[in-house]
Parts: sequence; C-alpha cells; structure tokens
Amino acid sequence: MASNSPKLTDSVQLPSNLDATKTFYGIGIVGLIASAVGYFLNSDQFFFSYLASYTYFISFALASLILVMIHHVTKSSWGTVMLRIPETFSRNIWIWAIFLLPVILGMSNLYQWTNTEYVAQDPIMLGKVPYLNEPFFVIRQIIYFAIWGYLGYRLHKVSVEMDKTNDWGLTALLRKLSAPGILVFSLTVAFASFDWLMSLDAHWFSTMFGVYFFAMSFQALFPVLILMVFWFHKNGMLENTIGKSHIYDLGAWFFGFTVFYAYIAFSQFLLIYYANIPEETLWFYHRLEGTWAIITWMLLIGRFAIPFVLFLNRDRKHNRTLLGVVSVAILILHYIEIHWIVMPVLHHDNFVLSWIDITTLVGLGGIFMGLFFSQLKKNNLVPVNDPTLPESLEKSYHQ
Repeated sequence: MASNSPKLTDSVQLPSNLDATKTFYGIGIVGLIASAVGYFLNSDQFFFSYLASYTYFISFALASLILVMIHHVTKSSWGTVMLRIPETFSRNIWIWAIFLLPVILGMSNLYQWTNTEYVAQDPIMLGKVPYLNEPFFVIRQIIYFAIWGYLGYRLHKVSVEMDKTNDWGLTALLRKLSAPGILVFSLTVAFASFDWLMSLDAHWFSTMFGVYFFAMSFQALFPVLILMVFWFHKNGMLENTIGKSHIYDLGAWFFGFTVFYAYIAFSQFLLIYYANIPEETLWFYHRLEGTWAIITWMLLIGRFAIPFVLFLNRDRKHNRTLLGVVSVAILILHYIEIHWIVMPVLHHDNFVLSWIDITTLVGLGGIFMGLFFSQLKKNNLVPVNDPTLPESLEKSYHQ
C-alpha cells in the first residue's frame, strides 16, 4: 500500500460492550418456544407463519451473498469499507438449512401438491408430479444449501484470511469463486423461490417469479446495510471509515433497486393480465379482493411510489433521518409482501396477522442477528488488507 494512501484511523474490532450475541439468541429462543406453543394450538397457522418469517430472513442472507460476489467480480471499491456486513450475513447460510426442517416437516400442511388424492384428480397437478414431489423437493433443498453454504462460508473465510496474511493473490481466488457462483446462485435462488413460495398455489406459475423474489430481496438488503452503518456510527464505530459518500452510494443503490423491483413486479403482473390465463390470473385475483387489496395498494405506494419520489432528489440521499425512516418502513413492507405472497393460501379473503406471525418473526430474527454478531465479533469490521480498500477510503477523505 503506497505511503500516501489513506489509512484506517478507526478501531476495526467490535467493542465487547456492544456484543449483542447473547441478547439476540435469548430473544430468538423465547420467540421460538412461543412459536412451538402455537404449533400445538394451530398447526396450519404455525407452518405458514414460520415459512413467511423464514423466507424473510433468508432473503437478506441470499441478497448479501450475491452482493459480495458482484463486488469481487467487478473489482468494486465503493463498498469495500462495509463489505464485512454482507459477508457476515452470507457466512451463516448453511446454518439456515437446519431451520428449514419445520418447512419440510410441515409440507403436508403447506403444499397441496403433497396430497396424492387431490393430485390424482387434477390433470394439471398430475403434469407437475415429476417436479413437485416430496423426495425431489428435499433433494433440491440439500443442493441449494450445499451451494449457498459453500459459497458464503468460503468467500467469508478467504476474505478473513486476507486480513491476516495480506496476500493480495487471494483476490483472484475470490473472483474465481464468485464468477461461476453468480450463475449457479441465480438458478438455485429462482428454483428455491418456486419451491418455497410459488408452489404454495401449485396451479399458479410465473417464469418471472424467481427474478421478482431476487428483486424484492435485493432492494430490502440496502435498508439493512444503511441501518447497520447508522448503528455503527451511533456507537462510535467506523465514523472516519464509512463516510457521507458511502452512505450516498447506499442510498443510490437503494433507489436504483426500488425502480428495478417495481419494474419486475409490474412486468410480472402485466404479462399475466394480458395473457388472461385462468390458472395465472387467480393468484392476483385473490390478492385484489377483500382486505388483501389494501395490502396490494400499500405495497405499490409504500414500497415503490414513496421511496421513488423521495430519493429522486439527489440531496435526500444524504439525509440520514430520511434514509433511516424509509429503511425501517421498507423492512416492514418487505415482511408484509412476503406475508401477502404466503398467507392468502391459508386466509383466502382477508389479511390476518396472527400472534404466531410475530413469535416466528421474533424467534428467527433473534437467531439471525445472534449468528451475525457471533461472527462479527471474531473478525475485523472492515477487510483491512483488501487491495481496493485505499480507493474506498478515498471516498471518506474527500467528501
């Protein structure tokens, strides 16, 4: 590193007093115990609530993984100072294979295609049996998590190893992992979204659903990163490392993927609308009646129109209060949208928020953040020997 290159002046270790691992694990365990009680009281509600909460949190981990791979393939520098956040989120994906077990155990409650008598009487369902069957469903989950788990674990491990060895040759390995990883990731995430969410209504199909799931997940990741950076700054960490220009970049990415998310979501709706095929239109029909229609308009206005109008102005991407408020709102709406995808299968006519929705969200959220902090405290908050770090720091020193 050249002598005139910007230097890190912040501590890159998580202070012990800010280690929230035990707190989050405690919250998670209490939430999961309460959810288990819900299973005995209303098993159908439990499995649907669990699936919605599970998909919500794993969407952040999966979006983090693709962001890390894009960073390495493009040799990007803008986000190096905050790269350790998505690296840490994606590092723990393999553990989430364990938390998929309730979904697998509840397949008969969740997925109508597991009912052999129903399938035998439905010609459309009979045609989907080669793909939608329980053994193949489980095999696919193993394949997905083997790929995601390896990529997330390996990319994080190599990045941490570079911190310790200062071996810039490891960046070539990161790119070699990421380039094919992006392709394989894209395919597996698309099929996973088909399995977890689209097959809840097995008559319905959309070839755009995988891209739609990716778009909504990737849009929601940037509010997570924004709030994490704000939390660091509030607690006196990385104040000179992650500067105003980095926060602006996060706001710009957030704005860009808000537009991309809206484009994909509307394109999916438009294609189905003008094709007017009954098996396809019924999915939207159920979400445009009763109180589900209110949720649909809430998503359109809250998840696209409001952030689009607010952040169309360049200066507002520097406004921390505005970024923080909108980020929290998007994270709430991201869960509501997943709930909107999942729950009409169980509650056909109206939006219903069960207490089990809350306990599964709190339980899995506590475990998700506990796993994050358990890894974060072990390593540097910034990849200190990444060759793109000096260029990234330039943004902090010249803003």
